[in-house]
Amino acid sequence: MRLSEGGTELQISTTSKGVERHHEDLDAPLIPKGRWIPFLVVTPLFFLWAIPNNLTDILIRQFMKSFEVNGSTAAQLQSVFIGYFLWAIPAGIIMRRFGYKAGLVTGLVLMATGCYLFWPAAHSGAYFSFVVAQFVIGSGLSFLETGANPFIAQLGPADSSERRLNVSQAFNPLGSITAGLVGTTFIFSGVEFSDAQAAARRAAGTYQSYLHSETLRVVPTYMVLGSVALLWALMVLMTRFPAVAGEDASTPDAGPPRHVRLMQRHFVTAILAQFLYVGAQVGTWSYFIPYVRQSTGLNDKFAGYMLTGTLGAFAVGRFGSSWLMKHIPARRMLVLYSVVNVLLCLVGVAAPNWAGVVCVLLTSFFMSIMFPTIFALGIKGMGDKTKTAGSLLVMAILGGFILTKVMGMLRDASSIQAAYAVPVVCYAAVAVYAWLWADRVDESAG
Repeated sequence: MRLSEGGTELQISTTSKGVERHHEDLDAPLIPKGRWIPFLVVTPLFFLWAIPNNLTDILIRQFMKSFEVNGSTAAQLQSVFIGYFLWAIPAGIIMRRFGYKAGLVTGLVLMATGCYLFWPAAHSGAYFSFVVAQFVIGSGLSFLETGANPFIAQLGPADSSERRLNVSQAFNPLGSITAGLVGTTFIFSGVEFSDAQAAARRAAGTYQSYLHSETLRVVPTYMVLGSVALLWALMVLMTRFPAVAGEDASTPDAGPPRHVRLMQRHFVTAILAQFLYVGAQVGTWSYFIPYVRQSTGLNDKFAGYMLTGTLGAFAVGRFGSSWLMKHIPARRMLVLYSVVNVLLCLVGVAAPNWAGVVCVLLTSFFMSIMFPTIFALGIKGMGDKTKTAGSLLVMAILGGFILTKVMGMLRDASSIQAAYAVPVVCYAAVAVYAWLWADRVDESAG
């Protein structure tokens, strides 16, 4: 009887410690003293790289018109994600050798170069030239994501890494909204011809000049974006970065990193979850304008403003959810949000009307936490493999190219609502990852 009572007391004591540990995790300081300046310099990069990423959604629709290509061909513009894939490991190697600052500056210079390539691409009239420019931009963004995400995660205690990364990533949807507004206002002309009007212009020999003028509309936006990237590269160069290169994101202090195995289960499943999530996000936004047009009959400009609306839902979700994570564990929120998105996307597939449009729009609210949360959970406990793990998680962004291509093929072969079955599968898989493996860090991996 005494042993039983002792066992009960021990169980209660253990439970009490677990509760205390849970509260300590949620109350961990966000930014340590003396590290606010690098935090404030690096965080705007999340805003900046969102702009070219989300302008691609505008370009897909614009070039389907100006180059007269189908959805599958237009999806080649997501070659930006091939750049992510190919450069993530080299970016990680460079940053291990020269530090985060060198990697971020390299990324900004590559991004600016890709943006400036839009000018010769537009005047060449060759669609593939834009694909190349997008690849160069993606190469730069690979450096930025490979550096900025783990840098922010490691800038303070590991117990607040998910919240800290969600706060920085909250500026990413603001960049997305900016891209939607700028693209809709300055790239979409609002001029659309019926088949009869287009045929009349072809007969008069003026249609090709119209198409070329539509292509040229993308150039000013990218010239400005490239210039901003170069200016911010100078800002990063002038900022003193703390020595976090050797820190372990799994420990609250900045001691020597533990030696761990790379292929831990929670990390490997995080790569797969990130691949599927990014594919769902990019695919949803890439074909949102065609989905809205088919479901409601609105033209490109109105559909573009609705795309801005879904990006706004993403921003609200990111900021609001960052606050909620002070009270609810990140993993549980990831499970809940993924399940909700499965249901919303199912409505989008089954009801291609205003109800479906609203549901697809709302998925952006619930997808908002997924990238930073999966990333932070994935690198947790990775010790001396943290930078390599971050590189591999950035490589998983290739899902944005592959699954968007799959959605384009489904759209061309069947219908736009059939294409939205792809995000259903992706969000279901993310929910399984979050439920089964996200918190299963192997503490004996030394």
